[in-house]
Amino acid sequence: MNCARLAWLAALVFGLTSTAGAQDYSEKPIKLIVPFPAGGPTDTTARIVAQGLSARIGQSVVVENQPGAGGTIGARQAATAAPDGHTLLMIAIANTFGTAPLLYKLDYDPLRAFAPVATVVVDKQVMVATMSLPVRTPGELVRYAKANPGHLNYGAAIGIGPHFLMELFKHKAGIDIVHVPYRGSAPIIADLLGGQIQLTMSGKSVLLPQVQTGKLRAIAVTAAERWPELPDVSTLVEAGYMDAPYDTLFGVVAPAATPTAAIDKLNATINDGLRSPEIRAGFARLGIEPKITTPAEFAALIAEEAPKWAEAVRITGIRAE
Repeated sequence: MNCARLAWLAALVFGLTSTAGAQDYSEKPIKLIVPFPAGGPTDTTARIVAQGLSARIGQSVVVENQPGAGGTIGARQAATAAPDGHTLLMIAIANTFGTAPLLYKLDYDPLRAFAPVATVVVDKQVMVATMSLPVRTPGELVRYAKANPGHLNYGAAIGIGPHFLMELFKHKAGIDIVHVPYRGSAPIIADLLGGQIQLTMSGKSVLLPQVQTGKLRAIAVTAAERWPELPDVSTLVEAGYMDAPYDTLFGVVAPAATPTAAIDKLNATINDGLRSPEIRAGFARLGIEPKITTPAEFAALIAEEAPKWAEAVRITGIRAE
């Protein structure tokens, strides 16, 4: 591990060392902030996790959507919340720790503002198109885009993983596809189905059902291997339009000064839920699997993944308004 990654990991582990006492979870509900609109991958994942956590911790877990500014509005609310174990944030490493610090003038440092609690799932990404678009493969899409420059558009929230993946694809392929900004996945899917836009990239959890029911067409996936559910759909690495696989790892974080006892209890409780048949079945219906770690292992994953997404900011030159 190089010096930069060691620095990231040290900063994150530093956030795990508080030893002050936590409030009893029977006193008040837990708030799980989702920094994107309802209906997207982050929200869908959070609601399944909240169900399992509530059933095991003996207290209600309220999912609160706080969308805006590429997820940074909700993240800031969590960063400044009381560090008592009653406010949590559902994050994607790519966004919160990788791209947002470079895109926005944040008044907090995510590395020091948050303590990793538990990973949840790895949600693989898929590029989809409307059924009316006459392309079925990445190569066909590239040829169509080159023959019709500026004619195609895609929807994505500004500065999150799918936005960067589409721009990396465009950069590698040398094509012009217009970006249409959205606040989240739900309105993007609605406009795709309505024909207002032609393409998007998003998580397996929200797009696979649309593909399986024939409402949208899968063009490519970003994983290391083809999906069992879509064996005829190539990966972007395989097609030569991406240098490495890109998955979205979701997890739960808390304000940095949250007591270690609270972090450990939340980690154990979330992980217990992720092992349960009912939660695994909920994720299986979305085509994704739980990922279980300790807080320290989650910190190491953040240190490993975030720089890759920060590099995507440099390559694409994306800037947030």
